[in-house]
Amino acid sequence: MGDFDDRAFRNAMGNFCTGVVIATGMFEGKPAGFAAQSFVSLSLEPPLIALCPGKNSTSWPKLRDSGHFCINILASDQKAVCDAMAQSGGDKFAAFDWHEGKTGSPILNGVLGYVDCSLETEHDAGDHTIAVGRVQDFQIGNGESAPLLFFRGAYGEFDAIS
Repeated sequence: MGDFDDRAFRNAMGNFCTGVVIATGMFEGKPAGFAAQSFVSLSLEPPLIALCPGKNSTSWPKLRDSGHFCINILASDQKAVCDAMAQSGGDKFAAFDWHEGKTGSPILNGVLGYVDCSLETEHDAGDHTIAVGRVQDFQIGNGESAPLLFFRGAYGEFDAIS
């Protein structure tokens, strides 16, 4: 294969459209969270999901240590939420309304849905971690909105098909 071109690989992978989620949790009584694209339904029996945070994430260790996390599926009008949660440090939750879910993890208002989980296991995966969550609760939220999507390095939306 010769020299591996990281930028070309990133560009190639950018051709796969992904949804955008916010992973949230509570750490020492305070909400923590981060934006992610690497999220997938993993198993129906038992109900499991997978999230792949980067190893350089400062928020993931807080969620890991709490033992719980919630995946908030963003609607197309929630790009500001994504932008805020993609930043490091500060009070990411100050400008957004949220409430605690079954595990105590924050559920953001206005999301398309959420999946509240307990941490089942983690696996090393290069510069990321594969975190497997056991679903404790889930709900469809704002069913009228389109999802926030990420494609070729940009955000966009897809109108839902009725």
